[in-house]
Parts: sequence; C-alpha cells; structure tokens
Amino acid sequence: MRQNPAETLRRVLPKIREVLHVAGVEMQLTAAVSFLTVLQEESVSIHTYSHSFLHIILQHLEHRDAGVSNAWLETLLAVIEALPKETIRHEILNPLVSKAQLSQTLQSRLVSCKIMGKLANKFEAHIIKREVLPLVKSLCQDVEYEVRTCMCRQLEHIAQGIGTELTKTVVLPELVELARDEGSSVRLAAFETLVNLLDMFDADDRSQTVLPLVKSFCEKSFKADESILVSLSFHLGKLCNGLYGIFTPEQHLRFLEFYKKLSTLGLQQENGHNDNQLQLQTLEQEKKYISVRKNCAYNFPAMIVFVDPKNFHLELYSIFFCLCHDPEVPVRYTMAINFYEVAKLLNSGVYTIHKELVTLLQDESLEVLDALVGHLPEILELMTNGGENSGSESKLLSIPDLIPALTTAEQRAATSLKWRTHEKLLQKYACLPHIISSDQIYYRFLHRMLTIILTNNVLPVQKAAARTLCVYLRYNRKQEQRHEVIQKLIEQLGQGKSYWNRLRFLDTCEFIMELFSKSFFCKYFFLPVLELTHDPVANVRMKLCYLLPKVKSTLKIPTDKHLLQQLELCIRKLLCQEKDKDVLTIVKRTVLELDRMEISVDAEQLEKEKQQNEGRSTNVNDKMFEKKRRDSKTSSVLAKSITLSVPGSSSGTSSGKDDKKSKLVRSQSFSTQALHPKYSNIDKCPNKSSATGYTSSVSGMGKSCMLSFSDDSFRTHSTGNSGNAAFPSSSSRNLFNSADQKNNGNKESQSRKMSIKNRKSNS
Repeated sequence: MRQNPAETLRRVLPKIREVLHVAGVEMQLTAAVSFLTVLQEESVSIHTYSHSFLHIILQHLEHRDAGVSNAWLETLLAVIEALPKETIRHEILNPLVSKAQLSQTLQSRLVSCKIMGKLANKFEAHIIKREVLPLVKSLCQDVEYEVRTCMCRQLEHIAQGIGTELTKTVVLPELVELARDEGSSVRLAAFETLVNLLDMFDADDRSQTVLPLVKSFCEKSFKADESILVSLSFHLGKLCNGLYGIFTPEQHLRFLEFYKKLSTLGLQQENGHNDNQLQLQTLEQEKKYISVRKNCAYNFPAMIVFVDPKNFHLELYSIFFCLCHDPEVPVRYTMAINFYEVAKLLNSGVYTIHKELVTLLQDESLEVLDALVGHLPEILELMTNGGENSGSESKLLSIPDLIPALTTAEQRAATSLKWRTHEKLLQKYACLPHIISSDQIYYRFLHRMLTIILTNNVLPVQKAAARTLCVYLRYNRKQEQRHEVIQKLIEQLGQGKSYWNRLRFLDTCEFIMELFSKSFFCKYFFLPVLELTHDPVANVRMKLCYLLPKVKSTLKIPTDKHLLQQLELCIRKLLCQEKDKDVLTIVKRTVLELDRMEISVDAEQLEKEKQQNEGRSTNVNDKMFEKKRRDSKTSSVLAKSITLSVPGSSSGTSSGKDDKKSKLVRSQSFSTQALHPKYSNIDKCPNKSSATGYTSSVSGMGKSCMLSFSDDSFRTHSTGNSGNAAFPSSSSRNLFNSADQKNNGNKESQSRKMSIKNRKSNS
C-alpha cells in the first residue's frame, strides 16, 4: 500500500479477503492491525478506504475468538472517527438496529454496545434520541449481565453526546436502575459512571438521586459487596468533592470517617488485634486491602481539599502518618508520589509533615525513594521557604534531620544496582545550595560528589555527580574552598593516572563552561585542558578535539590573546605530531570548525587599547613635528649665515655639522619607512604555518596575537601592527609623516647646495 496502492487494492486485497474466511487467529490479528495502519498512514483517501476495507472489517467483527473480535472492533472504532456521517449512517448505524436485537449472539450485542458509544459524538442530539437511545434502553435491560455492564459503561459517552437535558431524563433513570442490579459488575459499572457524570447533574439530582445511591454503596461495601470496595476507594476523593456542596455537617463527617476506615483496612490495631476476631485472610483479600489503602493514598490530596488544609493536622495527620508508614511498598510509593501535592496544599502548614519527608527519604525501598526524588527540589523549597519556622538566619532549623536523611538516601542508592535512581537523585541534589548553607554542602556533599566521580563505574552517575559538583562550586563564595576544589579537580581528574578520570575532567570542564563565566574557565581550566593534547591515550585526545570549539568560544580578544596563541600552538602540534588516524581525522574536522568560528571581542578592552595606540601615535607625531620644526629652523639660519659670512675655517665646520644633521634626518626618515616591509613579512609568518592545515580565520587583532617576541622593539611594533589592523587611519598618518620627513630632508639638502654655489660665484 505504501509503494503501489492501486495495484495492491486491485490484485492483493481480493486474495486477502478470500483467505481471511479460513484464516487462523494470528492472521486475523495481523490483518486487523494492518488495516488500522493503512488508515493511520493515510495511504489512500477515506472514500477509497471505506469502499475497499470497511466491508471486510464489518464481516469479522463477530469472530468467535474474543481477541480477534476486539482487534477488528478497535480498527472499526478508529475508522468511524474518519468516516463521513452519511457513510456511517448507511454502513454502520442502519445495520446496527438488527445486530443489537436479543436474537443476535452475545458477541454481536457486546459489539453493538461499544459502537453506539462511539456513534454518540458523530451525530446531532435529535438523531441520537430517535435512532440510538431506543437501542440503548434495550441493551441496558438485556438478559445477559455482560451486555448490561458493557452498555452501562457506554452511557458516559452517550450522555456527553446528547447533552444535559436528555441525560437527566433518559440516562439517569437507567443508571439508577442498573445501580440496583443483581449483578455486582453491573452495580460497579453504574457507580463509576455516576461518579464520572457528576458534573452533568444539578444540585437536586445530586442530593435526591445520586447521594442516596452513594450512601447505599458505602454501606453495602463492608457488609455484602466487597467487590465494589476497591472502586469506591479509588473514586472517593472525586465523589466527596463532587458532592461537597450538598453535604450536611453530619454527612461530611460520615464520609470522612469512611475514608479513615478504608485507609487502615486490613491492618492490625495498635492493641494487637482487630475489632472482629482474628481470622486468616486469604491472599486475594490481602491484595484487595492493599489496593484499597493504595487508592486512599492516591486520594489523599483530594481529601485535604475536602476537609480544608487548615484542619489537616486535626483531621488527617494521623492518616497521613499511617499511610507514610504503611507496611506495603505500593502504599508508601503512592504517598511519595503525592507528597509534593500535599506540601503545596498545606502551604504555610507544610512544617507539620517534615518528619514524614525524612521517613520517606530513609525508606528501605528504592522505589519509594525514586518516587519522592522526582519533586524533591520543589518539596525542599516549600519546606524551607513556606513553613512558619523558616528564616534566613538558619535554614536547617525547619528540617533538623534533613542532611542525615539526604546522605543516607544517596548512600543507599549508591550501593544498589539501580543506577538510574542514583543518577536521578544526584541530579536533584543540585538544588541544595538554595536549601542549606554553603558550609554544610562543602563538608557533607561536595567531597562526596568528587568521590563518586573518581570511584563510581557508571558513566551517567559520574556525569550527574560532576554537574552537581559544579553547581556547588558555583554557589560557594569562600575563595579558599573554591581554590581547594579547583586544585583537586585539576590534580585528581585532569592529571589523574587513570585515563577514565581524565575523560571525566573534560566532562567537568564542559559543565563549568555551561555554568560559569568565560573568564572563570579561562583563568583556571583553559591551560589544564590544553595540556591533555599530550595525553598518551588516544580517546582522551579525541574527546579533547571535540571540546576545542567550546574551549575557543570562551576566549575574548584582546584580553585572551595569549591563550589563543596557546590554543593555536596545540592544534599545530596535533596536526604535526598526531599518529592515531582516528584522532587525526577529528583534528582536521575540528580545525575546519575552528576556522569558521568568530572570536568575541572585548569592546571595553579594545577601546582602551585603541586610545593607548592613538595616544602613542599622537605623541610620536608631535615629537617628529617638533624635531622637523627645529631642523628646518636650524637649516634656514645656517643658510643665511653661510651666505653672509666670509670664507674660512668656521664656515667649513658649520657645513660639516650641517651635513651630519641632514644625514641624521634622512637616516631617521628612512628607518621609519624601512620598518614597514620588515613587519609585513613578520605578519606573513602565521600564514606560512597555516599551510600545515590550520588556517586561522582570526582577522587583524587575532593575527597580531599569534606573534610573541622577546625583543622590546618587536613587541612594540607588534602592538603597533595590531593598531594598524584595527585603525588603518593611524598607519596612513604615520606613512605620510615619514614621507614628509623624507621630502623635507631632500629640500634642506638642496637649499644648502644652492647657498654654497651662490657664495662661490660671489667670491
């Protein structure tokens, strides 16, 4: 059907239709699933689907095997959602009238009940009233209790389709009659349907019809009809809140006592015996009682609303205590799941359940701990900030036994085989900086996280511990403690003997880049990370290569130009010296990614350097201008003196001095110009090294950062060159000044030559 639907429908589907008449259970189930898949994938239009597949589905709805019949029914119900109304009416609704008759088989009538529940939302209310409701009434009075039960459970869907008025006049009377049925399963279905339809009944219907039925159910549940007990305990919270407005104080207390009785059902009393004589309970009864208490734990938040949170300590705390200490794990597990909801409802009264939190944290079952840990950060925040005893002076006063309970829980999870629970717990412990003091975290939890990283054998657990440790470090404001932890991370992980520890060091550095500032990472971890380029284990070098783009993203220019130089040096060494083929492949791929990256610029630092460069350039220009002015003034005075003086030894001396000065001026101007081509060659050095594979895309400032010379003159020019890259106007100004010096020098020498010639001619 996916590749060639037309030919499949023409040639394959007829063969399937023939074979299904004699096919076994496996083929029937496979065909039902395949037909449903074709519908869900929309391989053909719904019109083509109904024309080709619908009749085959309808033919096999009444298969003698219940599993096959249900599989085809599931496919049909999905098809009904997509079919147009007219097709449903002609192909499904009209034949349904005969299929629902008492003369049909039990399976046929059961299928009809489920189809009518689906059709209720496909047609208008008047069509349902005229064509569907008569069939509904007939099936509700069927001679077989299975049919009555099935139709009763479909009344909820039918009520939603026909609206409030018809529900009150048609559905409610049927439910009342079914609630008194002789079959326990029918009564159970009627009770659950009543509870689910409470919102559709007005106050009169609730008080006059529903409430008496519910009271009757509660009374019979302990006496003769224990089959309804589990369902009643499950729906009790919804039932109590749905009928809350019509309860008298006596009825309110009565239902509350009924809930308390269910919450301790099957447990021995404190005096060591039951109210009735001790009897051996069957295993089935024990399971039923456990289910009842579990349902009471499930409904506990709803019962808090029922009694009002203000009355929790008086009315429900004893039950809360019993359920949290219940001997059965499913009950305590359900209480652990609902603990956060309970804490939210109690709000300022949350301090009353501190002890139960500690109890569940120390529970012997890891399932209970796992359920509680899911919302542990939110619970602890409510405990410390929402309770009356909370205060900024001491967070621990509100939960005095919290820290031992948390450490015990972590140790129990660590010694178990359920590493996912351990991982989840470590992740949630990252909330502790908001709950307890920094010193408590440092002495009780932080070093424990480091130990887990070093000793645990499960990678997800190690990563969870590493991230939580980084969070603790992030919120620790004591520099001594911070430096100690950083030093341990570098020495025990980054420089550890085991390559596994060095890999975890890279994971930790990744979390540090996520949680801390870029400058923090560059200050403490940048160079230790780069040292791993010399690691003897290829896997460590490979993981480092994957991390290098993130490492480079922490740099800022020009502040970190020396670190950028170190990074580029390490990459060149990897390209030149790496012998492992896999690592070398990753290196080359990483180099290309690094080339495409742009380094962030520290605008403030760049502005400072710009001002310094401009100030330096201005000072140099001012000095050169002053020197030119003095030289030009001196040369003009000398020219006049030479013209007016008598020839002698003094004139020769002055001329010699003047020649020396003119040579000095020329040498200065030439030296200024000669530096430019020299340093332009130095700038080309990094480009030559890029031929080895690392072609850095760092522009201007980045290129100058790649140079490092010990000679002061070169360092000065390197700074100047970086200024030229960022501010070309300064370099052009220097070039013009040097050119002016050269021209001025030439003009001065020419003026001296002319004055000497004139003197000779006059003499």
